[in-house]
Amino acid sequence: MNNTITNRQGKTLSIQVDGSENLPVIILSNSLGTDKGMWDPQAAYFKDKYKVVRYDTRGHGKSDVIDNTTLANLGEDVIDIMDALNIEKAHFCGISMGGITALWLGLNAAHRFNSITVANSAAKIGQVDAWISRADAVEQNGLADLVKTTHSRWFSEKFDYQHNALAQQTIQSLATTQAKGYANACRALAYADVRHELPQLKIPTLIICGSKDPVTTVEDGELIKEHVLKAEIAILAASHLSNIECPDEFSQVLERFIEKNQ
Repeated sequence: MNNTITNRQGKTLSIQVDGSENLPVIILSNSLGTDKGMWDPQAAYFKDKYKVVRYDTRGHGKSDVIDNTTLANLGEDVIDIMDALNIEKAHFCGISMGGITALWLGLNAAHRFNSITVANSAAKIGQVDAWISRADAVEQNGLADLVKTTHSRWFSEKFDYQHNALAQQTIQSLATTQAKGYANACRALAYADVRHELPQLKIPTLIICGSKDPVTTVEDGELIKEHVLKAEIAILAASHLSNIECPDEFSQVLERFIEKNQ
């Protein structure tokens, strides 16, 4: 089911729901410059056992572009989706931008989640100046230059992204992302930093890292694990979009984790 909800700011978020109404819920959150289609393998894997909810992060896919976005806004959108769908509690899995959103949710809305999964992410991603420079450049010049080189950040050299339909679809989703929406997300990530709050995170947390990820490293994942009481870590032989590069292994690791934390 494809649908939309209206968030607390009166803006529209695009969602997709697979699986039956009475099943436990998994919510999937996309990375910067992608859309909910990046989760096709996981939706197919889980939909017989779980109600799978995925959404286009604000400014991405078919969701509205919203100015002055913060990490808190990204998290609040998830709560608004849950409230609109009458979901009391869920498992949440986010990758990259969705991963730091997961951390915010675990810290600020723990009572709504059975578990969080932080994939290919960090408690602080990148540096403020670099994010602001990227945001400004994208607003001025568009996303074409990023699209040309994104495969080198998203996928490892061993992965034949040119002959993988989902990889090509996901690169295309970057090409069609609105420049303003992408730039707004960059500015949110510039100031998103939950490193000092990690010891307050008390709910079960899975950290998935890519051993070949140049963006958010294994060391970033280990830092989270070091400070979170109920954290475990899994390292996949992949780069930044590990759920696309290693879809079966990613889904199996996630399934084992959430089955322990129903």
